[in-house]
Amino acid sequence: MNLEKIRTRYEAFKNAGLALDMTRGQPGDDNFDLSNPMLTIVDENHLITPSGINIRNYPGGIYGLPEARKLFAEVLGVRPQEILVGNNASLELMGKILTWALLKGLPASERPWVTSPVKIIVTTPGYDRHFQMLETLGIELVAVAMTPQGPDLDHVERLAKTDPAIKGILFVPTYSNPTGDTISNDNVQRLATLEAAALDFTVFADDAYAVHHLTDHPVQPTNLLRACTQAGHPQRAFIFGSTSKVTFAGAGLGFMAACEDNLAYVAKLMGSQSIGPNKVEQYRHVRFFNSYPQGIQGLMQQHARLLGPKFEAVQRVLEAELGDTDLAQWTRPKGGYFVSLDTARPVADRVVTLAKETGVALTPAGATYPGGVDPNNRNIRLSPTRPPLEQVEQAMRVVAVCVQLASLE
Repeated sequence: MNLEKIRTRYEAFKNAGLALDMTRGQPGDDNFDLSNPMLTIVDENHLITPSGINIRNYPGGIYGLPEARKLFAEVLGVRPQEILVGNNASLELMGKILTWALLKGLPASERPWVTSPVKIIVTTPGYDRHFQMLETLGIELVAVAMTPQGPDLDHVERLAKTDPAIKGILFVPTYSNPTGDTISNDNVQRLATLEAAALDFTVFADDAYAVHHLTDHPVQPTNLLRACTQAGHPQRAFIFGSTSKVTFAGAGLGFMAACEDNLAYVAKLMGSQSIGPNKVEQYRHVRFFNSYPQGIQGLMQQHARLLGPKFEAVQRVLEAELGDTDLAQWTRPKGGYFVSLDTARPVADRVVTLAKETGVALTPAGATYPGGVDPNNRNIRLSPTRPPLEQVEQAMRVVAVCVQLASLE
């Protein structure tokens, strides 16, 4: 590999006037267009739900519409009575549960968490918003590696067994952000049965990509809530999801599954802050999905047809540019919204800077680690979902050249 040739290619990109954004995992406008009928599917003729709830009035309850609970229970593989449907963000629901745990504890807690140091295990590389939320709440993050089978359970078990300050683990179980890894059935069982020093050790599973498959043979791990119940720890698991990348980002629904005792406990606390979620928005989703061919599964198949070529472009370009080198390795996800790239040398920050100088914006190096610091300076999260296909291809050529240049430098 010739350094001068690489520099020449890089300078050509710098002079091309590019303006490409690969920073966040956002849907494309063509993805949003699939859900446009939802904007008009509820009107003055649809004011009373089949369960008899008036969507314009207060009554309805903190749990959400019965129709919505039934719909999204199927997404998370739980019973309708084990799910609460809220407003647009699953992250908001997570934050509420963690805040109440700090102030009041959870049903299995002996005392409020805030009365002693609190630690939560997180996976790395992982989701920067998880890290920010926990850090803002004053919770100490304890990092373990994300493996192709999910969190490094050997490490998790050692930590949870020996440290009573460790109150749980927060991670993405299906198509993890950013690696695309999915927890194995064996690791689900190990989480459900692990011996923890904290009696209220809790698994917070952000199943944001549970239905975001890119293949016709989706990964379907063992249901975490069922596994915990069967292991004698029904209060151990909270599972979260949303429609933010299914219908409209920031204008969808968040939902949360847990055992009925856990739900009743947190619903009472949340009911002190709100009369209930947005019933109009929930009914939009119910009517839209119930009228869509094959429901949520049918819609997600259409999403996959739009997103699949973009992920294929990432693999094709990286393989062509870097496949015969020892400069980087990357994941090949079967679903989700990201590809995780690791440089062989500690040059991730340099790659991001070089790309920025060409007009290609990448997620900051280190964002996938607590505090924004990748101790190895190797990981870069690639987000190919928002730009049009031709821009994804061009951006990946720039990334590959920047990896080459930074490594050879």
